[in-house]
Amino acid sequence: MIHAEITGWGRCLPPAVLSNRDIETIMDTSDEWIFSRSGIRERRISHVTGAELGVVAGTRALAAAGVAAADVDMIVYATSSPDELIPNTASIVQNRLGALHAGVLDINAACSGFLYAFNMVSDMIRAGSIRTALVIGSERLSSLMNWSRRESAVLFGDGAGAFVLQASAHASGFFAGKLGCVPGTRELLAIPDFGLDAIAQYRPLDISIDFSGPEIFKHAVKGMGDACEAVLTQGGVQLHELDLIVPHQANLRIVEAVVRRLGVSTDKVVLTLEKYANTSTSSIPIALCEALDDGRVKPGMTILFTAFGAGLTWAASLLRWGQRVTPLGTTDIELPPCEQTGLELTQAAIARRARQRT
Repeated sequence: MIHAEITGWGRCLPPAVLSNRDIETIMDTSDEWIFSRSGIRERRISHVTGAELGVVAGTRALAAAGVAAADVDMIVYATSSPDELIPNTASIVQNRLGALHAGVLDINAACSGFLYAFNMVSDMIRAGSIRTALVIGSERLSSLMNWSRRESAVLFGDGAGAFVLQASAHASGFFAGKLGCVPGTRELLAIPDFGLDAIAQYRPLDISIDFSGPEIFKHAVKGMGDACEAVLTQGGVQLHELDLIVPHQANLRIVEAVVRRLGVSTDKVVLTLEKYANTSTSSIPIALCEALDDGRVKPGMTILFTAFGAGLTWAASLLRWGQRVTPLGTTDIELPPCEQTGLELTQAAIARRARQRT
């Protein structure tokens, strides 16, 4: 039997930090208001494109796996903030990495996109159609924020994370998954002017996130809770057999509510919200990389991923970790230097938006 094992992992977090205290200088809010409602203290603001973040995370994942880019069969790039629509952003990554033989695909299931990609690629490997894949989640959501809307702007941050998945004879890797979408909820979390419909109607691209917090909370807790219960049943795993839960890092209240519903100990949950905020498709791989760095991932662990996002999409995945918890190799790749602080980058973005409106 062929298994789809995670053999490499990598992340890329831009160096510029935007703290809640910084945000107090550009809008009517406070560190206490933001943290009490979200669990977030700071987030990263990127000075480069999402593709550049993805290339660094992907290169680090390949080095950790000891895999050459030329041996990758498929690159799937999950994002809610693509640099381009045609061609896809995955082709930028392919060219930068030198993955000469890889198929390339962008996927958008909002914050659930990484798990959609992870589940799909795992099934492709288990079916035997490919042997090695690079799955990347990368976001530069700061570029889409309307900083006059504190209910949404303070929640998001930039970053990228990546996994290398390979065909393996070992009984490890992905073994159960569930994907879905709550019907009739598209308007609860949306960027309505970010697409061809607005362009076709010659509407100004005054991009802003429409956000209905209370309704999103309700559907997120139910969607992720249902997805987790479904994959546990599908995989024949009891709650007490779970070793680690890596949820999408959207909001601390949502994560806590899902954990309470499942009835598991918070000691098993990986949280990175306080430092990185909601990095959408990249939040799960970033969080797993952090757990690996902290020594929380052990050989043979049973790990649960779960996410939800605009749509409202939801997803869950179950996997067993293999025997290796340290990288086979490293790389010296880094982002180009950033000469500005997170606050300066944000102030520049606010100024650009103001000029575009005049």
